[in-house]
Amino acid sequence: MKDLFIEKMYEWSRKPYQKYIKKNAPWDITKEDLLAFPEGSLGRGLGDFLAQNNFDIQEKLEDHDVIHVLTNTGISVQDEIAMQYYLLGNRKKSLYLFLVILSGTIFYPTHIRYFVKKYQKGKEALSFHYLDFSKMLSTPILSIQTTFKI
Repeated sequence: MKDLFIEKMYEWSRKPYQKYIKKNAPWDITKEDLLAFPEGSLGRGLGDFLAQNNFDIQEKLEDHDVIHVLTNTGISVQDEIAMQYYLLGNRKKSLYLFLVILSGTIFYPTHIRYFVKKYQKGKEALSFHYLDFSKMLSTPILSIQTTFKI
C-alpha cells in the first residue's frame, strides 16, 4: 500500500517537476540510439537499463536513469529512496530530493540502515551528480565509476 502511495506521489509530481523545475534541455536521443553505443559505454548501459526495465526515456529526467546505471541501484521504491540518499551524500540538494528522503524515511523506517549505507557511499564518491551525462555517452561506465569513486 505504501509503495503504491509513493509511486502515485511520484506520478503526480513528475510532470510539473519536468515542466517547471528542470531547466535542462531534453536529450535528442532514442532508446534505439542508446542501444547502438558500444558495449560497456554509458550510452549502451543506459539503453540496456531502459530496455530491461521496459522504460522509455523521460524528457529532462534522463540523468536520473544514468544515476541508476552508474550506482547499480535497482528500481524498487526502497531503491529509489536509497538513491536519493546516495545523491544527498554526493552533495546534491534539491526540494525533490528532500521530499523523497523525508517521505521515504517516514514510510520505510525499517530500511534506514540501507538508506544510511547508500548515503555513506555517496559521500565517499567524488561529486558527479552535476555532470552533463549527455556528452559522456561514449565513455565506458567503468571509467566513470573509477574516476569518481562510485
